[in-house]
Amino acid sequence: MPVKNIPHLDALALLKRFGLRADKSLGQNFLQDDAALEAIVSAAQIQATDAVLEIGPGLGSLTRHLADSAREVVAVELDGRLLQPLQAILVPHGNVRVVHDDILKLAPRELIAEQDYIVVANIPYYITSKVIRHLLESEVKPRRIVLTIQKEVAERICAKPGDLSLLALSVQVYGEPRLAARIPAEAFFPKPKVDSAVLCVEIYPSPRVEPEALEVFFKLTKAGFSQKRKTLRNSLSAGLHISPAQAAELLQRAKIDSRRRAETLSIEEWQSLCQQYKNSAR
Repeated sequence: MPVKNIPHLDALALLKRFGLRADKSLGQNFLQDDAALEAIVSAAQIQATDAVLEIGPGLGSLTRHLADSAREVVAVELDGRLLQPLQAILVPHGNVRVVHDDILKLAPRELIAEQDYIVVANIPYYITSKVIRHLLESEVKPRRIVLTIQKEVAERICAKPGDLSLLALSVQVYGEPRLAARIPAEAFFPKPKVDSAVLCVEIYPSPRVEPEALEVFFKLTKAGFSQKRKTLRNSLSAGLHISPAQAAELLQRAKIDSRRRAETLSIEEWQSLCQQYKNSAR
């Protein structure tokens, strides 16, 4: 059973105990501030009956708090060096299962059978988009995703039309993001160069774009953002390998000014563009 009154975990002391160092190539910054850990668990809104999939448990500081709230925690860790300290720290928590693997190579249904689960992850920026799409394109989708990521990236994901990015669209098409908390760099060891934030994404029952249109949606958005400083007419022309005139005609049919830039379009406008693109391909 989960253990109450979880003691503070000193990341540096634990690393020294096992003769380890943080791996910069894996973006390892271990969260050890107790208030920050509690803020993440609060954002996740975990019930006693919930199953939690944790990505990147590291040294287990957050894993212990998750185990204290959830029925079950499945913790997927890529770095084999961390397994020994992780398992040592988690001895009192019988409801945690540690899996040594790459989450991007695993289907969530292999880890958690139920549909209604929560994902909690402290991940580096460079895999944020890949992890989100991997989870949300899987057969078994979570109902909520809670990510601790760079503050600027979290703010970018929550942006509105006018300042949207490809990453923001890839999240907002599946769920509603919000900033749940801000975490200073001092809360981690080693201390990163930037502050972090807790991003909470409430997953929609179904995507805002029809499932059969998602492939075209991402094809068009990727093309639209391929040359961000250029107008949609030019970026779509280059990204879709069509002439500028064809791109302009496509935009005109979707009732979108060809002089606009990709970041100004709403999801609804991308949907309209998808429909016109599909129509032109028939």
